[in-house]
Formats: sequence, structure tokens, C-alpha cells
Amino acid sequence: MAVNPTLAFSPKPWKDRSFKVFTHRQLEKIPALARLHPEQVFEMEVVANVLPFRVNEYVIEELIDWNNIPDDPIFRLVFPQKEMLPADGFDRMAAALKAGDKAAIASIASELRAGLNPHPAGQMELNVPMLGDAKVEGMQHKYRETVLFFPSQGQVCHSYCTFCFRWAQFVGDKELRFASSEADTLLAYLREHREVTDLLMTGGDPMVMKTKNLAQYLEPIADDPALEHVQTIRIGTKSLTFWPYRFVSDPDADDALRLFEKLVRAGKHVAIMSHYNHWKELDTPIAREAIRRVRDTGAEIRSQGPLLNHINNDPDVWARNWREQVKLGIIPYYMFVERDTGARQYFEVPLARAWEIYREAMQQVSGLSRTARGPSMSADPGKVEIQGVAEIHGEKVFVLRFIQGRNPDWVQRPFFAKYDEKATWLHDLEPAFGEKKFFFEDEFEAMKARQGAE
Repeated sequence: MAVNPTLAFSPKPWKDRSFKVFTHRQLEKIPALARLHPEQVFEMEVVANVLPFRVNEYVIEELIDWNNIPDDPIFRLVFPQKEMLPADGFDRMAAALKAGDKAAIASIASELRAGLNPHPAGQMELNVPMLGDAKVEGMQHKYRETVLFFPSQGQVCHSYCTFCFRWAQFVGDKELRFASSEADTLLAYLREHREVTDLLMTGGDPMVMKTKNLAQYLEPIADDPALEHVQTIRIGTKSLTFWPYRFVSDPDADDALRLFEKLVRAGKHVAIMSHYNHWKELDTPIAREAIRRVRDTGAEIRSQGPLLNHINNDPDVWARNWREQVKLGIIPYYMFVERDTGARQYFEVPLARAWEIYREAMQQVSGLSRTARGPSMSADPGKVEIQGVAEIHGEKVFVLRFIQGRNPDWVQRPFFAKYDEKATWLHDLEPAFGEKKFFFEDEFEAMKARQGAE
């Protein structure tokens, strides 16, 4: 195994831990919350009965500055805030909780969740592929080259992000979940679709799985000549932030690293798509050791995360985040726009301001950090990047382009939208220069109609 044990620090500058997690049912058992007013803890409980809540002891004790509450960014990243729900919905849920009315709690939660766009970008309707005459559950094939797979054993995370666009995976409603445990079906689909070069294991978080389970999906890609066309294996994970022990001292940490190394030796590009929202997530000794060990296998770590009001809506934060990542050998990959789902009204940033933050952050970093693309909206038709604001023929416009599209011919095609300082998502924008529709709209509508007819 390529992981070099001689590089380990001695003595270890981190605290050994066993995994201990708290959900909304254990809110009052979190010692740190004793610092807060009881009403604030109750407000968290109200929100956590609608949106998912899960946090582990490492995050609580080592990532959050409890002398900076409620403004600490990691606190807002994992602990629910009152403003994350509509005011009337919050009040109704609070009343139901105080009354102890379980039926009302369940009914209000279901109603509020339905109004929070639980599955944005058409993922339940438009992206589910077919194998023969059957839909392949737990898989999405939105872009020609890339398949997303949701292993059922990975439909949880070490902690939950309050902004998560896949929050519907975690609220216990099976109709809102998107998961599969069928490794054979995944591999059969990949063998049949030779246009697929990239497999993205996602969730939840695949790294909550035992390595032996993860290997059932990935080892055949290293061993089977019929899967030679699958060149890249991506693993979307927040574990390098929320539980870096997964790669250092968990019982099967070394097994996970050996799996990465095997895939690399087989000629596969292994990309750990790590979600980072703030430079504080990189700042503990155990986090840095996890990064080092993963990189020693030959796997790459790429960073991505959304721009979030209350957490990282500051170009200085992004610049420091990217500089620290490059220092540690991580490749900055994406700045996303917060998706139109869940508690978006709490986190969203106007597109005009998002572009300014991206631009001002880029001005502070070297070329090695400028690999981060954005601000990017993962919208129904594809990933749309805001390239800038310009004045053309006297009209102020957003300059946009597709980074990825449902039709590959849309990719890299520039298009223009009327400047709108309040717009926060693609559907808020109107075509510029008197056009009635964006160039892709008719074709996209036809795609949806065909999908609905199947």
C-alpha cells in the first residue's frame, strides 16, 4: 500500500474519537447547547421537525466556536435556525410541538416539506435511466458522459448541512428518497452505455458505507475489461470535513485507502469530490492528516460548495478557502449557487452579488486556485455559469453559458439575460435584447414532453 506510515505525526496532534452522533431527538443532550437560551434550543427543535438535523461530536467540539454564536459559520451550517422556515409554518409547528400533537406535527411537516421543492432540477422525473424496459431506481443519467449512483447504504451523512439540496433523502419519507442497493444493475447499465466515462457515487454520503460495501460497486470497474470505458470514479463526500477519522483511524480506514489505490493502479482516475463551505473545515490536524492520506493513494481531491448567505457570502472567505485548499493539494472545482430547494430563502444570494463575490475572490488568488468555476446553477436544463455583467447596445445584461447541458451542443454557448439585481435563480431571468425565449427552451420542453410520455 502506498500510504506511507512514516509520515504520520508522532505524537498525534488530534484527539482519538469514536463516532457519536445527535439527531433532533437528542438536541437537549448536546452539552454545548446548555450555553444557549432554552427558547433558542426550542426554535432549533421546531425547524428540525421539518428539515433534517444530524451532527456529530467532532463537529460540535472542534469546528464550532461557541463564543461566536449564532454567527459562527459552522454553527449555521449544521444547527437549524428559526428563519429557515416560513414564519407562518414555523409558528404552526411550534404550536403543535407545545401541544404535543403528534398527528399535527407529522401533517404540518409533510405540508411544509412539499412546499420546499424537495427534488429540484427534475431529478425524479427527467434523470432516471432505463435498463431494458425497467427504470433503474437510485440512478440519474442527466449528462451523456456521467452517471450518478445513490447506494442505499450511503443515504445518510456524518452530519447534515442545513442548506443541503438533497435534504429530502433524510426525512424518513420513502417516496422522497432516491437510492439503490443493486450493484449488479449499476454495472449492467454501465456495460451497456459505453458513452459513460464518469461514475459519480453520491448520496447522502458514500463514505458512511463500510469499505467492503463500497468495494462491491467499485472493484469490478477496476477488474472488468467490459468497463474499461469508465475512466473516472468520483465520490461525492463531506467526510473530509465532518468525519476525517474515516480516512485515518476508523476500523476500515486503511481498507478504503487500499480501494482507492487499487482503482488508481488499474488506470482509473479517482476523484474525491469533497464539499467545503468554509476554510475552518480545513483547519484541524485530523482534517489535514485525512487529506494527506487520501492524496498518498494517488486519488485527487477536488473541492466544491455553494455560496451561502450567513456562512460564506464574502470574497475574503472564498479566497482564503481556495488558497488553503491549494496549499494542501486540493483542486478548487466549483462555486455553486444555492439551489432552489429547502431553506433557500435563508441562504440564497442574488446572482449579481454572487458574481461579484466570485470575481473579487478570484482577484485575490493565483492561477492554481482559478480552476474553480462559477457561480454555477445546477438547473433543470444543465449547469449554467454566470460569466459576468456587461452592457451591450445600451442594455445591461448577464452573460451566461452552459458548463454542462442535457444536450451537449448547448455546452459553452454564450447567451444573455436581462440584468436583474434581485434574481437568485435561472427561472428568475428573462432573455435580453427583446428575445421571447432562451435558445434552449423549446428543445428542453420537447425533452420533458418525451420523458413524460415514456
